[in-house]
Amino acid sequence: MSPTREVYWNISAVWLMYVLLIPTVVIFFYGLYSHIRLWRIGKPEQRAGTFSQRLKQLWVYGFGHARILTHRYAGLFHSLIFSGFVVLFIGTLVVMVHEDAGLRIMQGKFYLYFQSLALDVFGLFAIIGVLLVFWRRYILKPQSLTHTWRDALLAGLLLIILLTGFVVEGLRLIAAEDPWAHWSPVGFVVGKLFAAFLPLDAFRPLHASLWWFHLLLVFGLIAWLPYSKLLHVITSSANIYFRSLEPKGAMLKLIELETAESFGVKSIDSFTWKGLLDLDACTECGRCQDACPAFATGKPLSPKSLILDLRNALHAGPSGAPAGDGAPSGNGSLLIGKTIQEETLWSCTTCMACMEVCPVFIEHVPKIVDMRRYLVMEEGNFPDSMQQALRNVESRGHPYAGITASRLDWCRGLDVKIMSQVGRADYLYWVGCSTALNTRNQKIARALVQILQEAGVDFAILGAEENCTGDPARRMGNEYLFQTLARQNISVLNSYQVKKIVTTCPHCFNSLKNDYRQLGGNFEVYHHSELLARLIEEGKWKPSGRIKGKITFHDPCYLGRYNDTYDPPREVIGAVSGSAIVEMDRHREKSFCCGAGGGMMWAEEPKEKRVSNVRAQHAVETGADILSVACPFCMTMLEEGVKSENPGKEIKVVDIAELLRGMDSA
Repeated sequence: MSPTREVYWNISAVWLMYVLLIPTVVIFFYGLYSHIRLWRIGKPEQRAGTFSQRLKQLWVYGFGHARILTHRYAGLFHSLIFSGFVVLFIGTLVVMVHEDAGLRIMQGKFYLYFQSLALDVFGLFAIIGVLLVFWRRYILKPQSLTHTWRDALLAGLLLIILLTGFVVEGLRLIAAEDPWAHWSPVGFVVGKLFAAFLPLDAFRPLHASLWWFHLLLVFGLIAWLPYSKLLHVITSSANIYFRSLEPKGAMLKLIELETAESFGVKSIDSFTWKGLLDLDACTECGRCQDACPAFATGKPLSPKSLILDLRNALHAGPSGAPAGDGAPSGNGSLLIGKTIQEETLWSCTTCMACMEVCPVFIEHVPKIVDMRRYLVMEEGNFPDSMQQALRNVESRGHPYAGITASRLDWCRGLDVKIMSQVGRADYLYWVGCSTALNTRNQKIARALVQILQEAGVDFAILGAEENCTGDPARRMGNEYLFQTLARQNISVLNSYQVKKIVTTCPHCFNSLKNDYRQLGGNFEVYHHSELLARLIEEGKWKPSGRIKGKITFHDPCYLGRYNDTYDPPREVIGAVSGSAIVEMDRHREKSFCCGAGGGMMWAEEPKEKRVSNVRAQHAVETGADILSVACPFCMTMLEEGVKSENPGKEIKVVDIAELLRGMDSA
């Protein structure tokens, strides 16, 4: 006899199941439609095309849980629950094909190995996963998670569905004296446990009652899904599929200044449809909040709360109360000052730590910058210190007040070629405001130039023709000023037929490499760590000795998370270090911001809330003698942070170029 079983054993009036399925499906799709209807109030945005690439991303990050698995505990229970319900769902489809389509596939070895053993094992996995959820939420209680009765109800419903499924299976196995019962080990054990307490003649009525109860719970879960947190099963998958496939550093959209009717985001319907999908995709896991340097230092920004507050605004009616029919009637109301406070927006360093850890690829930083754009370009409303910095950029070509140095003072005595004099060079060295005009950071430029000269690299600088790239203006929200500066710079670079650019500043690096492409500026842009690493690898420049002492390295946000450049700086350090780099707990893609990005370099911060002090303490805790950096912003912030956090012990802050060039001074 071929192994199989009667699908609807002991169940009568099976037709009633299909009757109940109709309202279940109607309620489910109406709930899903109500969300789609809200997303459609957003502005158009092109996220189609590249089907194969998007499908691959969905497979890796959606079904494969690539980012979720970076958190071991959460990754474990998500994988157990997800895989369990996927296999159980496939098993249900097999039953439908076997019974309702009449294809009779549920038999033989397939029945034993999959429909019996696999479903039992993966059902058990799902139960373990749900129990781990309860343990984490209601025993461990991490602060990053919100704990509501809806969460408990949802987890409890999942657990009851799984448990009743095993009880129903166990009762059938024993009552029907199934010859293949041992292939369903969990169900068989459950059935034996019931047999120890109940007479056999009670099994059939109990089985039928629990079968219908289990069915009603499953149908109830399906109907409730679009109205519960479980909606993220759909929305997170959609969000991953429609994630941006542009380089991470090009996350900000270009505003067409001449045709735009308004600038930035002032109301919920000012976001794009993808921006609104983001809000419903949030799983409330709190990883973004845990990674945020602003939140860690007590500032009023929680990326998680920001998204949830915007989601509440999306689903609110005109009075702020939940809209009963999902209508978007109240979504044109002003967000800033009501839903989102100004202080929240001006706390962001745009470090992108939140986006790096988000398992469903929510785009927090572009939303913040879009709301800043409204404040700056529509209302002229932003912090005084930032206003001064942008006025300086507009009038002086750099954001620094009180600077008397010129763009050429740093290179006196170095015989550096000026592009206006030589016309062309293999590389254009973009010095950047923070390097050229800051006395401390000028040493970085001098060290790099000396190495390039010794390696025989043909390069030149713009000198007085160099302007701010516009990065601070763009991240603060002044898109008009950014585009003005960028177009001027692109014109100058094109006039000299510049093809390759090297820069010591990751902010300039990201703007020239990613932002400028939106305006037609197509250049090969290298961070100095990349060029230095290549020169050393090719033997064109060799360090003269080794540095004694322990070295730790701080990954700049705009070099690492924005452009995935982690190894070249470490290769440079490795060329002169006598020992392995002592990594901080938060390094590479998990690096903690120095606090300077997003215009925060020019913001007023209370000493006890300075991001730079926290990062400096991370470096001090490694016991390193040298804190190496690869960004002039980081140099400024971390030198001050080290002095504040470690007055008793000297820890030198040096750029990687200085490590190569001046080991004695390091």
